[in-house]
Amino acid sequence: MAKAAPTTFCTFTSSNPTFNSPSKPSIPLQNSSILKLPTTYLTKCRTQFLTTNTQSTRSPPSLSPLKATDSSSDFVPSTAFHGICYVVGDNIDTDQIIPAEYLTLVPSNPEEYQKLGSYALIGLPSSYPVRFVDDNEMKTKYSIIIAGANFGCGSSREHAPVALGAAGAKAVVAESYARIFFRNSVSTGEIYPLESEVKICEEFTTGDVATIELGESKLINHTTGKEYTLKSIGDAGPVIEAGGIFAYARKAGMLAAADS
Repeated sequence: MAKAAPTTFCTFTSSNPTFNSPSKPSIPLQNSSILKLPTTYLTKCRTQFLTTNTQSTRSPPSLSPLKATDSSSDFVPSTAFHGICYVVGDNIDTDQIIPAEYLTLVPSNPEEYQKLGSYALIGLPSSYPVRFVDDNEMKTKYSIIIAGANFGCGSSREHAPVALGAAGAKAVVAESYARIFFRNSVSTGEIYPLESEVKICEEFTTGDVATIELGESKLINHTTGKEYTLKSIGDAGPVIEAGGIFAYARKAGMLAAADS
């Protein structure tokens, strides 16, 4: 079957026809501005520059540390952690941190929160002969986790940082993190996801005793006597210190206080 020829609209204003083509609505253009877009996560980010013809009047929000005058008088920032280290390697995924079969546990239930902690890092392979949480125990004796690159990769699950915190871990020091794990750690306020300047998991052995000085961005291995520089956690620090994003918002007056 022959196809119909496309319809052409024309307007005759003189002896010569003028053809009108559809036009897009015009948008007034303002001065060119530059947007910086991070292409990788956290402090390891390089930036690409994108030119746009619209000028934004919005500025990115910043989180300020809570002051003593905030609504919670018992809020005391944690500045240092001291404890025994548990060392893991690269690419520890969330299924190794807390397998999917335990995701039915509800962290808001105190009893199930404790159970969740007892299963932390239970998914590690047999190449890790030392358990993070001993059998028949609810808590770990390792308050600091030393890890390699891409810690917390895999599927997104808030149970992963919650399980580590419920077990008694205070901080993870890794070469780098999966972005969603870092965000979940901050939003739940369970643990500090700290980054090292070197491949820290090759510098530590499970059982080493260490101190983390948040204010000085320093990690001290008391077993070997070595000190390491940590990258600043930035605006995430006050959120974790407050107990998570919602607790921070309440203390900062951005949300109404929860009913007691």
